[in-house]
Amino acid sequence: MKMTVLQVLPELESGGVERGTIEVARALTDAGHKAIVISAGGRMVEELEQLGAIHVHCAVGRKNPVTFFHALTLRRFLLKNHVDIIDVRSRLPAWVVYIALKLLPQDQKPVLITSVHGAYSVSRYSAIMMRGDYIVAVSEFIKQYILQNYPWVEERRITVIPRGISDERYFPAFRPDMEWTQQWQTAHPELNGKFVITLPGRISELKGQDDFLFIVKTLVDRGHNIHGLIVGGAGTHKQALLDRLKQQSETLSIQQHVSFLGDREDLREIMSCSDLVLSLSKKPESFGRTIIEAIALGKPVLAYDHGGASEILAKCFPLGQVPVNDQDSMCDQIETYMQDPTPLPEPCPFTLDAMLKQTLQLYQQCFSRSKES
Repeated sequence: MKMTVLQVLPELESGGVERGTIEVARALTDAGHKAIVISAGGRMVEELEQLGAIHVHCAVGRKNPVTFFHALTLRRFLLKNHVDIIDVRSRLPAWVVYIALKLLPQDQKPVLITSVHGAYSVSRYSAIMMRGDYIVAVSEFIKQYILQNYPWVEERRITVIPRGISDERYFPAFRPDMEWTQQWQTAHPELNGKFVITLPGRISELKGQDDFLFIVKTLVDRGHNIHGLIVGGAGTHKQALLDRLKQQSETLSIQQHVSFLGDREDLREIMSCSDLVLSLSKKPESFGRTIIEAIALGKPVLAYDHGGASEILAKCFPLGQVPVNDQDSMCDQIETYMQDPTPLPEPCPFTLDAMLKQTLQLYQQCFSRSKES
């Protein structure tokens, strides 16, 4: 039977959650189902609509008391469009959806799925993400976070569906085209003949750019011919941090060994030209999309051994696991790899196809159960 599935999130501007929403909508429309997305809009709306999905503009993620009044509009929308399943991907929209469902007759309520994409601060506000009829955890780490912090949640309601990437875009034989390569080599002659280590991630106190500078300094002092790339933008509220990091590189006398590339649309190409990719998040992350992207490109990843990074590396590259916040061990592990490069096993198991298959299977199961009850 055909389903009408509504996904709800704050906006469709950029990011992993947003990309996943687009991918699920594509899979739904390809399978002949009706895909609807409610958000405040953004640059990804056009891509969504080109898939044949429907976008409804509503600022359900705006942090304002007025936002809760959208529950009335949403109630009418659900009744009119006969929505079968709602998959909500963020806390404030989840509250709006929850209120709207309370206003519906029991026999007209869609199945509610909450997709938990992060280890949110534990609170009554965050607990709304555990109120779904079914809960999607994006990693085993997130499942355990839910069970430990919300013991009233029945384990049977949780389904672990790891994020996945397209094996058509990320594969070991990928190479950037000649035009990109020429532009890259012209823009960065300092990389010629160097062992290139890349740290992807937005500029943040939690992403470990300061650790990265220490690691580059240590490796340079040990006589290694390396260059570090910090790839990630700094929002307006992180400009001061970016300035401090640049100053720190000068204080350490490694400014000629580090490049700050800012926000880039060509991270795939940059990682494919790197010798090693690092993940230095100081807090455990729910999954780690750039880690699987790099591994799928055939690039080794060394990461602090916690959260989703641990799960990925345990399956794909166990030698990449490094004690958390231990820069000296990270330097030693990098040296070990430089001296004896270890090939990555293939293929990367975290594929987009696997994620979408599991997601649609969950939707279908929920839909069937709702019709039986």
